Amino acid sequence: MTSEDLPDPNNRVLVGKDGNITLAYTENNLEAHQRLAAKLKSMLNHLGCEDHLLPTHLYFGKKIPIAGTAHQCGTVRFGHDPKTSVLDVNCKAHDLDNLYVVDASFFVSSSAVNPSLTIIANALRVGDHLLARLA
Repeated sequence: MTSEDLPDPNNRVLVGKDGNITLAYTENNLEAHQRLAAKLKSMLNHLGCEDHLLPTHLYFGKKIPIAGTAHQCGTVRFGHDPKTSVLDVNCKAHDLDNLYVVDASFFVSSSAVNPSLTIIANALRVGDHLLARLA
């Protein structure tokens, strides 16, 4: 079972004038996470299963701390307006002609699933755009 935070523009990585990096992060979507965990446990109990799926040393039935992130999403918003987004719809930086971002950064969220295939599909789409642009 996994869940994720919802996009929050106040959650961000900041670089200070002294070069130090600071993480501004506030958890959210906690009620939905708790409801999902309760639903899973009630389904397992209803089926006569124990309230864990794997041995407890392997089961992550809890929220993973910020240091345990895997598929970062939503860190570089994309859209048509440079005032509200960093990338255009082809994942090119609005203000830089030679910078494209084709990882999961432009996703709003990952829907709590592995985004690898979507990342690959988008990279192929952006690659086709670049080929057409350079032709």
